[in-house]
Amino acid sequence: MNYAALKKTDVANGPGVRVSLYVSGCTHHCRGCFNAETWDFAYGKPFTEETLKELLDAVGENYIRGFTVLGGEPFEPENRLVVLDILKKVREKYPDKDIWCYTGYTYETDLLKWISEGRNEIKELLDLIDVLVDGEFVEEKKNLRLKFRGSENQRLIDVKKSMDGTTQLVTS
Repeated sequence: MNYAALKKTDVANGPGVRVSLYVSGCTHHCRGCFNAETWDFAYGKPFTEETLKELLDAVGENYIRGFTVLGGEPFEPENRLVVLDILKKVREKYPDKDIWCYTGYTYETDLLKWISEGRNEIKELLDLIDVLVDGEFVEEKKNLRLKFRGSENQRLIDVKKSMDGTTQLVTS
């Protein structure tokens, strides 16, 4: 898997100061995407063991509230297993830090459907994520006043509370 950027002090993609990993590769191709260069799976640099160490060291700083993965598209089949490995290592090393993930896929329509089809890596990913920002960016619904998302169709989902079958949105 390639990645476009590793931001060690990000305040735009979740609450507090965070470490954010922008993965490369996205098939959604949303019109007006702020990060269109990450659509290409070959964009950026290969994610290596050295990158993982740098990421984990950055997340460990006491002023870091959590970790965010976005892109590109973390749930693309080409990215899932590497993202899963990263999230497992972040969760194992820093169980008190929160994990956010941005996806153009929709929680109920795509992710839960894939779980029901036996794609266990999707369930494993969701089990590690605290907040999922779901839905493609829709330029006609762009709203700069929204917290942590770009268009009004996108939702902040509390994954832990939603895994029982009722989608719970983050309200604050």
